[in-house]
Amino acid sequence: MADPLSRVFSALADPTRRDIVARLAVADATVNELAAPYDVTVQAVSKHLKVLEDAGLVSRSREAQRRPVHLEANVFDLMTKWIERYRRQAEERYRRLDDVLAAMPDEPVTSPPEGTPS
Repeated sequence: MADPLSRVFSALADPTRRDIVARLAVADATVNELAAPYDVTVQAVSKHLKVLEDAGLVSRSREAQRRPVHLEANVFDLMTKWIERYRRQAEERYRRLDDVLAAMPDEPVTSPPEGTPS
């Protein structure tokens, strides 16, 4: 089985699942509510939810007859930490490039005209 971060990124590779996650970020919803805007069956949305659930991105609870799906926002901390590490490394490379560019002369160095002794 893949590591948790790979499962999360794999689950989010599908645009429908990303859209479901975005909708759940606003409010919990049932499978029927989540399926409403799509031209797919409730079973298809249930399969998407199963992938998201297996990745730890969503959970389901029971409220009387209602079974809302809840976004597990803490999983995003794992992704954020991973992304942040590489963002910091990229920023450090850009800072070094800025230092090199700042140390360069403002005026371009030109070659003497041809035939002129150097």
